[in-house]
Amino acid sequence: MDNRTQEFLSKPIMPLLIRMSAPNTIAFFIQSLVVLTEVWFISKLGTNSLAAVALAFPLLMITQTMSGGAFGGAITSAVARSMGANDIDRVEKLIWHSIVISLGGALIFLILFLFFGQQLLFALGGRGEILQESYAYCSVLFFGGALLWLSGSLSAVLRGMGNMRFPATLMVIASSFQVVLSAGFILGWFGFPKLGVPGAAVAVLITSAIMVIVILIKLQSNSVPASLKKEKFQLSKSLFDNIFEVAIPASVSPLLTVGTILVLTGLVGTFGTEALAGYGIGSRVEFLMIPLIFGIGTAMTSIVGANIGAKEIIRAEKVGIYGGSTAGIVSVFIGLTLALFPESWIQFFTNDPKAFEVTKQYIQLVGPFYIFQGVGLSLYFASQGANAMKWPTIATIIRFLVAGIGGAVSVYWLGLGIESIFISSSVAMTIFGIMIFVSIKRGAWRVNI
Repeated sequence: MDNRTQEFLSKPIMPLLIRMSAPNTIAFFIQSLVVLTEVWFISKLGTNSLAAVALAFPLLMITQTMSGGAFGGAITSAVARSMGANDIDRVEKLIWHSIVISLGGALIFLILFLFFGQQLLFALGGRGEILQESYAYCSVLFFGGALLWLSGSLSAVLRGMGNMRFPATLMVIASSFQVVLSAGFILGWFGFPKLGVPGAAVAVLITSAIMVIVILIKLQSNSVPASLKKEKFQLSKSLFDNIFEVAIPASVSPLLTVGTILVLTGLVGTFGTEALAGYGIGSRVEFLMIPLIFGIGTAMTSIVGANIGAKEIIRAEKVGIYGGSTAGIVSVFIGLTLALFPESWIQFFTNDPKAFEVTKQYIQLVGPFYIFQGVGLSLYFASQGANAMKWPTIATIIRFLVAGIGGAVSVYWLGLGIESIFISSSVAMTIFGIMIFVSIKRGAWRVNI
């Protein structure tokens, strides 16, 4: 058995979680700073451009969460469970299946965007210049979507093998390139052509291409326990099923999470362009929390998957509870810090008084409840490793209904202000985290053992 897999099955849990989470956490945190830097670049183009990015953000998020979260987590889970069972031949075949799934996913998303993208952006409140900029950004993103999908899935393969450091290091290096490219393509710095808002998408695709090329080279080397070999290109229904049995229920979460953002974006849009820009800033700043959760969650996917594959259910549950609690503590620290000192950071993104006030309201009402987002989202990833997505799926559906219906009733029926939308989101977030945590404590992961 691979040495890393043996560590997953035997080493003390908290030191193991910290060591495995650290590379991804640092990498995704740096990437989130890059995202915020892009928002700062775009803010130099004006409030309309910020509003355009707010409209496009849900479509970017669904691409990233589906490719790197739902399917990426399912790939990590399938690889980790096979590593736990010491089946290297199966892992090498799974690599090819992951590539095929990524190409198919990117094509499906492109087709859906071409048919429904403009209508969706219009329904969210996009008009005139805002709609044009938002549609241009999304067009670049989806036509190059295969690069996003492949970078997510190939990184997931390495994490499934227990290699957290390489994809994390690569992400940090790529993020450094992305900052320069974003400044160049958005604002025309360094002699680059000034593309405005679509320039941010161009920068993302170029850095994704770099990651894909480097990981493919890595997977064909002798430094990995299972490599990409031409003779292992043998597609089979059972291996597709091995990924899809986790990916399909896991897809409900990002779809409904982004659905929640779409609904909230539409509701916030009724309060005007400045409100939409403010909400866009607040939701992007939330990325400061997401990478920390994702770093812990992806480590748990691999560790839990290996233990489930080795039939070590009690240890797998301990990994989930310890990791989920850690993610919750880190998340609430970030949320409270942002909520207590809003003036110290919002000023960097906008000087529009109304946009500033909406951003402040959002973070002060939602930030204290990030603990439940941290617990729920990290355990969502861990549940992928356990191949037990029933309760995370149910919790996500309830979250969508509470946030969407609560916000709509508050605005359209009760005639309340924009803060009622954010309160509904906070209540939904609380229910989401509590449901998933309690389900695992009550044995949800034991169903498939």
